[in-house]
Amino acid sequence: MSLILTFLGKGGTGRSTMAIAMAKRLATEGKRVLLLGQDPGPDLGLLLNTSLGAEPQAIAPNLQAVQIQSTVLLERNWEELKQQEAKYLRTPLLQAIYGQELGILPGMDSALALNALREYDASGNYDVIVYDGNGDQTTLRMLGMPEIASWYFRRFRQVFTESDLYKAVSPFIQPVAGAVLNVNWSGDPFSQPAANQMNNILEQGRTALADPNRVAAYLVTTADAGSIATAKYLWGSAQQVGLTVAGVLLNQSHDAELLMEFAPLPIHPIPIAPRDDWQSLLQAVPDLNQIAQAPRPVTVNLAERKVALFLPGFDKKQVKLTQYGPEVTIEAGDQRRNLALPPELRGKPVTGAKFQDGYLIISF
Repeated sequence: MSLILTFLGKGGTGRSTMAIAMAKRLATEGKRVLLLGQDPGPDLGLLLNTSLGAEPQAIAPNLQAVQIQSTVLLERNWEELKQQEAKYLRTPLLQAIYGQELGILPGMDSALALNALREYDASGNYDVIVYDGNGDQTTLRMLGMPEIASWYFRRFRQVFTESDLYKAVSPFIQPVAGAVLNVNWSGDPFSQPAANQMNNILEQGRTALADPNRVAAYLVTTADAGSIATAKYLWGSAQQVGLTVAGVLLNQSHDAELLMEFAPLPIHPIPIAPRDDWQSLLQAVPDLNQIAQAPRPVTVNLAERKVALFLPGFDKKQVKLTQYGPEVTIEAGDQRRNLALPPELRGKPVTGAKFQDGYLIISF
């Protein structure tokens, strides 16, 4: 398993430069590093002084780089889908549709990039994957996709299996499924092999995101007021998807007053360096050992029956707590999270909530 690092911040603050510097630094320390670029444009290749393709290529000892090409990934995933269809369906319907024909729909880029991250992580070829993504809400929604999708899976599964419609049609599911499919579709349709496989993948992604030893982010900002505000907003939004933010990379500034803006995160000043002079940047990027000291997005105190969510960058008026179903829903900014509670608190009603020092503290 790899450690996945990404960088959040306003465009133009130097996110790609920081990603390259971090990748180079880790490679010099002997770690096997993959630098994965999301933007299909030429910027990352220009910074690296090389042309990147859809396959990882060595650019330095212990360091490989690859640029995501959504059309290539779509073709590969489409072929895998057709293989699954041929395995479970006696009369495959998709064989006459070819991946080379398919265009990219909105949202596909993020899903394909997330799956590429998962596959590179599962390959065992890398100790660290440095992901140079969009660095905004798009990246956060992408990383939060496993948790959101797993909620849809379990919530609609519960609603469907308890519905009168399912009880009415379930006696007919098995005969029809047996005539068309190569599986015994009896009982819960969500427990079939393909559904279980997808659910396991989602659970692995959700568990990885909640572990700062597996996935973490750094904020990148300059001293510009807009860049600082964007970084603070993305900090709070990252907590909403369960992503640990390990620190702040303050690019081209040494303003000590900014220490209070991002407390308790450590701030790492990044010096101005001439183009292609990476040595000073490599020395300025932080040590990964500090990630374990970062505030966790969620902490649970079972003895006191309390859950604390760290939501920096938001005030009390921007945070909303509701409990329509069996889980608790938290809204902050443009992010909504259905909180996965431990078994001891699952289904328990909320008895109180307060917002204090950037933490939403919920009592059950």
